[in-house]
Amino acid sequence: MTEDPTSTEEQHQEGINPPWFRLRAVFVHLYTASGAVLTLLILSAAFRGESIEALWLMLITLLIDSTDGLLARRLRVSEALPFFDGALLDNIVDYMTYVLAPVVLLWSGGYLPDGYWGVMVAALPLLASSYQFCRVDAKTDDHYFLGFPSYFNVVAFYVIVFHLGQGSVATVLIVCSLLVFVPIRYVYPTRTVAFRKLSLTLTTLWLASYAAILLDAPNPGPIDPSLLGFSLAYLAYYFGLSFYLSAKLLEARRMEEREA
Repeated sequence: MTEDPTSTEEQHQEGINPPWFRLRAVFVHLYTASGAVLTLLILSAAFRGESIEALWLMLITLLIDSTDGLLARRLRVSEALPFFDGALLDNIVDYMTYVLAPVVLLWSGGYLPDGYWGVMVAALPLLASSYQFCRVDAKTDDHYFLGFPSYFNVVAFYVIVFHLGQGSVATVLIVCSLLVFVPIRYVYPTRTVAFRKLSLTLTTLWLASYAAILLDAPNPGPIDPSLLGFSLAYLAYYFGLSFYLSAKLLEARRMEEREA
């Protein structure tokens, strides 16, 4: 009696990837996908006028996005479920949490201009990020983001915390949308090798400051200036380091071309 080769292959695969190995990979993907559910809750909070609640939910999505990739690599998710594209899932969820939800939050909160001008301003991040999330080189092989990495959730956070006016918000959204197309390399805090430990430490502290600012926001009086100061200092560090490393890599490439 001839043995079924398909059956043998499936049994061999099960021996390599036991059920528990595949099950934990499923939970990692569900962890990533939970951002889609959180997006629904963010939109609900936005339409109810609960901007601080929406920002808390955005913080949770940031924490998930900061940790799901590490979990996926540690638990060898792509090996456990080779038929499932976790990177595509991550991009879909990131587009919802980093772009769609914050733009709706700014729209519903009255932070965007009225009329057709407001529609145009809101459309720019959505269209620019649609382009970026479909680029195969949006995340480079040496672990940088190419072009502004669509941090419109961070933009929304500062807009609401600082109560920026419609003109300022429109300007920031336009500039950030245009920067998506400028091939500057931005630090990928959890993966960029250069200054990785410092970036991880400061990013963790920035997330903590984000929570502290939200805790302070409902209280009467201004938000603690030391919290705001550190939060803005982190932005200066992030963009400063990104521009420095991008310029350094560009110069190294030019030198290689001259030598060649």
